[in-house]
Amino acid sequence: MAFQPIVDVTDGSIFAFEALVRGVDGAGAASVLADVTPDNRFAFDQLCRRTAVEFAARLRIEARLSINFMPNAVYKPDVCLGTTLAAAKRHGFPVERIMFEVTEGERVDDRVHLTHIMAEYRRQGMATAIDDFGAGHSGLNLLAEFQPDVIKLDMDLIRGIDVSQPRQAIVASVARLADTLGMAVVAEGVETEAELAVVRTIGIRLVQGYLLAKPGFERLPEVRLPAPPAKQRAA
Repeated sequence: MAFQPIVDVTDGSIFAFEALVRGVDGAGAASVLADVTPDNRFAFDQLCRRTAVEFAARLRIEARLSINFMPNAVYKPDVCLGTTLAAAKRHGFPVERIMFEVTEGERVDDRVHLTHIMAEYRRQGMATAIDDFGAGHSGLNLLAEFQPDVIKLDMDLIRGIDVSQPRQAIVASVARLADTLGMAVVAEGVETEAELAVVRTIGIRLVQGYLLAKPGFERLPEVRLPAPPAKQRAA
């Protein structure tokens, strides 16, 4: 696993660390996911959960731990959660600090089943998030049925936002919608100070991206938070 922080840019505190799958030699997620098949998807999903919790405890993560899950690998959410709950108990990691992310771009065979999964996670005291929001098939239809704790805006919406009025308008609208529905927003993929400045101006507090910190392989990376422009500080 590698870990990348989600940072509250108002004060530099860590909102969460996202656990990102890696090969044993540090190889990227694509090379690992290429070997996932319908036959081994469930076992892979469960292994990722256990490994993420184990490393989070070992690294003494005090923020939330964000774990990606494969909705098509989850048959009965209460049963599947047993692995996560057992790992949390075994390693002494608080269950209430776990957040599960589902990628909005992933094809989901049964959206009703997905909402049941997310509801069960919440019932167990865990937070929920939709990753890559704006990149996939579900979008607003999914939000109409289930409101997660967090939505993470797809990085393509953030890339070049400082020079794109349409992106600024879309992101600002989603941020207002999320606020109305009681959800936090994460801007993913922030790579330049200009992008960060616009995100801050829109009012998004939670940011993830290479500008702040690259993923650390089996370690927690150091965060570099640029100071806001003078006029933002004055405001």
